[in-house]
Amino acid sequence: MNTADIQNDGPIIISFWATWCHPCVAELTAISDVYPDWQDETGVKLIAVSIDDSRNSSKVLPFVNGRNWDYEVLLDENGDLKRAMNVNNVPFTFLLDKDKKVVWEHNAYAPGDEDELYEKVKEYSGK
Repeated sequence: MNTADIQNDGPIIISFWATWCHPCVAELTAISDVYPDWQDETGVKLIAVSIDDSRNSSKVLPFVNGRNWDYEVLLDENGDLKRAMNVNNVPFTFLLDKDKKVVWEHNAYAPGDEDELYEKVKEYSGK
C-alpha cells in the first residue's frame, strides 16, 4: 500500500496497531464509539494498519469483526509501511490532511488521547 493511493476528501487517520497490543485495542475501541459522529462532522477516514506478522495475521479480521470496528483495516505483515513511516512502537497514530501530508502524530495511548486527536481532526477538516 502506498499512502498516495488513499482516497478521502477530508482528513485521514492512520493508526498502526496489533492484536496483542492492549493500548492499541483500547485506543481503537475508544475511537470506535465516536467514529460515526467524527465521520459525519468532519469527513474523516480512519485506516487501521495491523502490524501483526504472518503467524498472527489470520486472527486480525475475526478480531476486528468481534469488536464491530468500522474501519478500513490493512495488514502490514512484512512491516514495509511501518518502516516507511518510521514507526517503532505501537500504537502510533498519524493524521494526514486532505493533501495527504502528515500534520500530526502521536505514539502510545492513554484514555482521553482520542479527544486531542479529534480536536486535530476538526482543525484540519475545516469544519
